[in-house]
Amino acid sequence: MAVLEGLEPEKVFYYFERIANIPHGSRNTKKISDFLVSFAKKRDLRYIQDEAGNVIIFKDGSKGYENAPSIIIQGHMDMVCEKTPDSNINFEKDGLSLAKTDEYIFAEGTTLGGDDGIAVAYALAILDSDDLMHPPLEVVITVDEEIGMLGASAIDCSPLKSKLMLNLDSEDEGQLLVSCAGGATVTCKYISPVQPVKATHDGLCKGFLDDDNYMRISLLVTGITGGHSGIEIDKQGANADKILGRALYYLNKSEEIYINLVTLSGGLKDNAIPKEANAVFDVYLEEDTKQHVDFIYQIILDRIKKLNEILKQEYSETDKDICLLVERVYLDDETEDEDMVNFYADYKNPTEDIITMLVNYPNGVRKMSKDIDGLVQTSLNLGILSTSKIAMTRECEMSFSVRSSIGSEKDELIDIMECLTKAFGGEMTISGNYPAWEYKKESHLRDIMYEAYIELFDEKPTIEAVHAGLECGIFAGKIKDLDCVSIGPRMEAIHTTDEKLYIESVRKYWDYVLLILQKLCKEEDYVSLGK
Repeated sequence: MAVLEGLEPEKVFYYFERIANIPHGSRNTKKISDFLVSFAKKRDLRYIQDEAGNVIIFKDGSKGYENAPSIIIQGHMDMVCEKTPDSNINFEKDGLSLAKTDEYIFAEGTTLGGDDGIAVAYALAILDSDDLMHPPLEVVITVDEEIGMLGASAIDCSPLKSKLMLNLDSEDEGQLLVSCAGGATVTCKYISPVQPVKATHDGLCKGFLDDDNYMRISLLVTGITGGHSGIEIDKQGANADKILGRALYYLNKSEEIYINLVTLSGGLKDNAIPKEANAVFDVYLEEDTKQHVDFIYQIILDRIKKLNEILKQEYSETDKDICLLVERVYLDDETEDEDMVNFYADYKNPTEDIITMLVNYPNGVRKMSKDIDGLVQTSLNLGILSTSKIAMTRECEMSFSVRSSIGSEKDELIDIMECLTKAFGGEMTISGNYPAWEYKKESHLRDIMYEAYIELFDEKPTIEAVHAGLECGIFAGKIKDLDCVSIGPRMEAIHTTDEKLYIESVRKYWDYVLLILQKLCKEEDYVSLGK
């Protein structure tokens, strides 16, 4: 007996379970893509399967509504694959172990894939029914949304004739999503040619500093809340990489302290606000007595203590545990520190340039929307800070996630970063560039969906936008004048092993989707929808 048997709507939960039994993690979507093609073939539905694995399935309007304005129903077939330590699942080969309570569905020991399996289930249930009232359908199911919206970027939209799109990749009841940010990953690189050196015993760099005239320090920024740089950037909390730059400048501007950077590190993903960052640096000493070393080290401790107090006050609401930790670094006499990346140059010390860049790159919220209250319109996040050594060079990289729901503002922000990078002789690269889904002041589809929600649930939905990427932005960039809205039933803890899909919400939104399709079939809507 199927786990979801007996749940309503029956066909939706039937297809959700069929999907769950097919491995469909990102980059492992051939089986699910082929399943969709087989589904279309069995029902004599026209389909397209492209080289990436994206699938488009077409269906005529129901009897009497063949000439109604068509609509795109869109979602993605891949899921995020996470499992608990005791789970034995092989995501490449195994289906999910579904389970349920009276309230929700979950998967035992793994993510559920409700994001976005429920969109596929809704679409298949509509395509498989002969007694539903609907306009002509163009069902678009993409691959690899979870790893950069690769399928949407690759798909050819020329076969699509509709200017309306219902995206089913949201998870909050009562919301109509009508806009999302476009974005790009911007990597700024500072390259410094240096004479090869080795750090030995106390970290001494032979050929540049005299014995006992410096000490090596590690500075750690920790206790930061972090979060997703799109969803949680509006909280305006601390960024560990930026705080590290601030602390280094705070130390280096002291007349008693002269810093030479060794390594920098902070963050693992450009779209995540970094929680920790670390700098290792040498402090040059004008005197070589132990008393002087202790004296300078105490100055460093005092200045960091003072900055800690300032940061605690500034971030008391968002990052109450923020903390700067300082300690001296000692290397064994016999150990060569080959992983250290000293920025001592034979003609120039780039430490001040790197600190200046780190301090002055913009970060965080840049502009709020005037159309939607509380929406961040433009922002950027320094997510990865790193140093490396390649041949005869030493490199410092800073990777940013840049977002804006206004394309021109995103471009302007990237230009600002390029100007600053070039001013210091650095290089900048842009990758993963995707367009914004800009808010439309006039949207007939939004109006229909707003009215349908009130009619069905006797309450008003909220009009929302998200400061993160959705496939809607890519499709809006490919289909001129696309009118798009994103909705979906209630889900919690997506992308985690605690993911839940709420049964009653699935039923409610099934009724909602069907009512939207019915309203699109009304003759009085044909003219206004461009028919």
